[in-house]
Amino acid sequence: MNDSKLKSRTKQFALRVMKLVGALPDNAVGRPISSQLIRSATSVGANYRAACRGRSKAEFVSKLSIVIEEADESCYWLELIIEGELLPKEKVESLLDEANQITAIMVASRKTAKGDQ
Repeated sequence: MNDSKLKSRTKQFALRVMKLVGALPDNAVGRPISSQLIRSATSVGANYRAACRGRSKAEFVSKLSIVIEEADESCYWLELIIEGELLPKEKVESLLDEANQITAIMVASRKTAKGDQ
């Protein structure tokens, strides 16, 4: 997968999360999870774009590490939404799968960039 496809994929992930967050309850449980999930999901794409603009391999690897952290954090919030029954599992599963896939892709990319194959 090339850079432009990953940029598009991470942006689409953020847009899908934005729609999902709109369906969360506006209460003491839903609000903080909404806020955290929006922050982490939008950070995935923003930091991937920053990684692509990295001035060195070390900077690229460092930014990819942030992408991995944010994608994994998004997984956590999506799992809480499912397990806390804030939304039907069917509404969240595909986003959780996408977050896991993005995490795996970025982990593999970081290993390749570091030469840890």
